[in-house]
Order: sequence, then C-alpha cells, then structure tokens
Amino acid sequence: MKNILVVLVFCCTALQAQVVLPITRDVGELYRTGTRTRDGKPGKNYWQNTADYTIAVQYNPATRLVTGTEEIVYYNNSPNPLAEIVFKLYPNLYQQGNTRDMPIDAADAGEGVLVDSLYINGKKAGRIRIIGTNMTVGGLKIEAGKSVKLALKFQYTLNKKSHIRTGEIEENAAFIAYFFPRIAVYDDLDGWNKKPYLGTAEFYNDFCNFDVSVTVPKNFIVWATGDLQNCSEVLTEKYCKKLQAAELEDSVVFIADENEIKAGAVTAANDFNTWRFSAKNVVDFVFAVSDHYVWNASSLVVDSLTGRRTRVDAVFNTAHKDYFEVIHYARQTVHLMSHVFPKWPFPYSHITVFDGLDQMEYPMMINDNPVETKADGITLTVHEIFHTMFPFYMGVNETKYGWMDEGWATLGEWLLSNMIDTTLFDDYGMAAVSQFSGKEQDVPVTQLTTMQQGTAFFVNSYPRPALGYLYVKNMLGDSLFLKGLHYYIKQWNGKHPLPLDFFNCMNTGSGKNLDWFWKKWFYDTGYPDLAIVSVSNTTVNKKIIIESKGNKPVPVDVSITFADGSIQQLHRSIAVWEKGNSRLVLNLSTPGKIKKIELGSMYVPDINMEDNVWQSPN
Repeated sequence: MKNILVVLVFCCTALQAQVVLPITRDVGELYRTGTRTRDGKPGKNYWQNTADYTIAVQYNPATRLVTGTEEIVYYNNSPNPLAEIVFKLYPNLYQQGNTRDMPIDAADAGEGVLVDSLYINGKKAGRIRIIGTNMTVGGLKIEAGKSVKLALKFQYTLNKKSHIRTGEIEENAAFIAYFFPRIAVYDDLDGWNKKPYLGTAEFYNDFCNFDVSVTVPKNFIVWATGDLQNCSEVLTEKYCKKLQAAELEDSVVFIADENEIKAGAVTAANDFNTWRFSAKNVVDFVFAVSDHYVWNASSLVVDSLTGRRTRVDAVFNTAHKDYFEVIHYARQTVHLMSHVFPKWPFPYSHITVFDGLDQMEYPMMINDNPVETKADGITLTVHEIFHTMFPFYMGVNETKYGWMDEGWATLGEWLLSNMIDTTLFDDYGMAAVSQFSGKEQDVPVTQLTTMQQGTAFFVNSYPRPALGYLYVKNMLGDSLFLKGLHYYIKQWNGKHPLPLDFFNCMNTGSGKNLDWFWKKWFYDTGYPDLAIVSVSNTTVNKKIIIESKGNKPVPVDVSITFADGSIQQLHRSIAVWEKGNSRLVLNLSTPGKIKKIELGSMYVPDINMEDNVWQSPN
C-alpha cells in the first residue's frame, strides 16, 4: 500500500451565490400566520386536529364481511369553524366503477363501504355525498376549539383476489387494513385532505386514540395495532402467560406452535371471542386474523435510559420456511434502529410481522409476502419496520410527499441490512436512477407524488431521496448528521412536517446551511455525471482531474491500481462541490506508476460510465 498525499484543488474561483430554497405562496403564508417557522420548528400558532375512536368490528372469515360501529369524538383545534367533515372510505378503491391507478380483479369490484347510519351530536346527518374514497358531510358548523360527537354503522366485503395492502390472504387468514371510515386530515396548508385514494400514492391521517374491539369465531387469533387489553378473556391461561413472558425475554419463543394451533387449545372456548386493543396517538389502526398461523415472539430493550422494551412478533404459515428467520431479522432491525441508526428508541410497545401478500407498513404491524432468499427476507423486513419512524412516528403526508417516508425506509434498508448480514450489499433502486436521470419524464424529487407516475414515481420516492440523505450523512459525519436528524424528530414527532420543515430543521439542528445541496438534489432538474478528464502520471507528483459534467452533486470515489498491483481507494464527500465548482484536482505524491483509475461506487449513480475509467497506455 502506498503512502499518498492527496490535495484537493477547486477549479473554480468564483464563490457560489447564496442559495435560497423555493417557497411556494401557500407555504409562505404559513410563516406569516405563525404555524411554521423558517428555522424548521412548529410555530407558536401551530395546530392540528385529532379524534378519539371507539370501534367495534366483526369479521366473518366465511363470507369476508366486515361490519362495525364507530363512536368518534373529533376535536377542531384549528382557528377556523368547519362547515363540513370529510371522511376517508379507503375500501372504496374496490367499488365498482371507481377511478383507480392499480388494476383489481373483477371479482373484487363491489358496492364498497355501506354507511348504514351516521349521527352527529345525536342527530341524523343530512347532506352526505360519497365520491370515490371521499365522503363529505355538509351543513355543519363546528366552532374553532370545539369538539363534535359522531356515530356510524358501516359494512363492506373484504377483497379476496386483488390484495392491495389489505385483503384475504388464504382461507381463514386475512390482513384487514383501512377498514373503518375515518375523518380526513384538516391541516394548516390544504384545509381538508380531499386527495382521492387511487391505489399507488399512500396515506395521510391524523394522530388519534383508538379503542377497538374485534369479534371473530372461536380458534381465530387477532393481531393488531395497539396493546391487547383482555388477554385472559381471549387466550387460555397458558398462552396468555407465554405472551406476557415474551414481553420480558430476549430469547425467541413460540407463543403458539403448529400443534397447539391445530389442537384448538389457544383461544378461549367460546363460539366467538372479542379481542380488545388500545392504541394512543397513532395515525391508523389495522388488524389481522388466522386460525392456523403460528406465532413466535421475543422482546428487547429499546431505551437504555429507561429500560423500556418492545415485543417483536412473527406470525406466519409454516409452509413459508423463510418466516422462521423473519423474527430474528425483525428483532435485529428494532435493535439497530434504537441504538445505531437513527439511534432513536423504537417508539411503540410491539411490532408484528405478518405473513401476507404485500409489502406494506402500518403502525405496529407490517404485511410482508414470503420471499425466496435470505437477502430479500432481510431487506424487506428492514424496509417495512423502518417505516415505523417515517411516516408513523413523524406523521408525514405520504400522499403528497412520498420521498419523506420511502426515502428514509430505503436508506434504512441500505444501511441496516448490511449490519445484519455483512455480506449483503443492497443497491435497491440504483440502476433506475442512472438510467432515468435527465430524461424527458424526469422531474424534481419535490414535485408532488400525486403528479408523478411510473419510473419517476419510483425513483423520486425511493432511491433518489435516500441518496440525498446518505450524501449529507457522509458529508457531516454520523454525529453531526444525527444531531440534525434528532432535532427534526424532536420538533415534529406526533405532528405533520412539510418538506421545508425537514430541510430547515436539518440546517438548524446540524448548524450547517445545507440549502446548496437541498436545492440541487431535491428541487432542481438534472443528472449526475462524473468523468476522469486527465491524468498526469510521469512524475512523483501526479495529478488526476475529475469533472462533474452534470449538475447533481455526488461523492467522488476513486480506485487507483498501481503497476505493482497495489490498490488505493480515495473518497471525497459532496462537500467538494459546495462552492459551485465543476472540477476537482487530486494531487498525489507517490513514486509508483499508476496503471488504472476507476471512478464511481455502488451508491454513486452516473449517466455515462464510459468516461469513468482511465488506463495507462504503457
């Protein structure tokens, strides 16, 4: 290995002009009214609405009929009187004739959600209009700072053949999400969230409290968001004790194995059992049921200061052999999230990985299909559990800003998967970035997710924002990056941050003005393209000139092979492009002759790799 002195010379003398991030008129108004601030913190006048839900739901596995009642207390914390309430009826994605951007099986197209009755403060609601997944109730006047009580009865038939995040998985096993009518978000930027759910873009819900009872036939077990409140009423004494013990044990144990499930000895011996769950300050509630899935569990300390523990469950069909290992991947993910990255105590009391037909996240639950390889098992488990922080703990609007949660889950997948298995190098989405960047349909990351489709939707939601976070982490170093990220988390957990809130919090928390990078990577069009433009290889003092032909700042990774076979790796962060320069000079002091130079690495996209290799002519 050579001793090499590297000197960076910036081939640009002009300093970059002060960068200002774009502020739309509507977001600028929030600074004026004081709900948001330019340093990223919630303003003195910040508000958000909330609700308390009491739900009783029955699920019939034979007919797939979901029926329920709801009592809702909705709190209007806004400064505005509300003349209407908007509900989300997400199962109407499957309603016959509705618009959607994902295909469904014709057998699943039905009536959608039937709202059998709706009362507001004890009076039958009058003006109700249902269009797609939105239900609007008009003719109201809910004063600012006041609450309103609503009562509903609803029913719908769960989908069977088109499993879009929810539905029957196989006979007597189902994952049931988005099943109840819920009040849409009313926020300081848009007022009511009336964006329809079409299938691709995801969700935006308020932080609410849930008390939910789920009634199912004998021998069916229920797993759900929230903490089980009546273990002794629904599980026999042996299994209730095993569940309680798992919450205190590091080892992995079966709460109920295949033989015990088949024997019918796990649940209480009633024709129907009602499982009661409570969840506070969460953005959604889901549940899953089965009469034959096995259940294993473990727990671990997630907060070293308080000793608080999180229980980790895996629930699955034993025919899917990969799921016997999922519990270990899930447990390691929760540990790494709590103690390594983002180094924030896992916020919930439990997380359940359920053997389903999708790859989707929910508060305290994930619905993952079985996979063929260990690598897929690890990366999928990490990705979906990482969503616990983004969007659920942080409350981002996935519908409009998919990159504010999917980008973080992708970064978590890249980083933590390798920590679980050091032989695993995950390059999820990287090929698409290089192939798509700079083309006609390429748009900035910050363009609303609802205005994107196809490859643009994927690249801007997943790998491109993940690269942006990764590059800033690399430039700042882990300590300073986490300082900025933790500042953002502290300011906005349990709230609804906007993109500028994130950028401004990272700047404030880290003490570094990163707007030059935020603008280039998240707001501007363009592409990454590095090239080796010249090499001086004749003297001890050698010179390599790297040019950034594109306008997207990316790290510089250089691999230098010398004539004697030794290899030197050089890395420089995006900081080398901060001043707006387009060229970088590497001065090397070494007597050895360079044989080959290669530019680039796994997490550095480049639209043209042909100019990334230099070979000595002799």
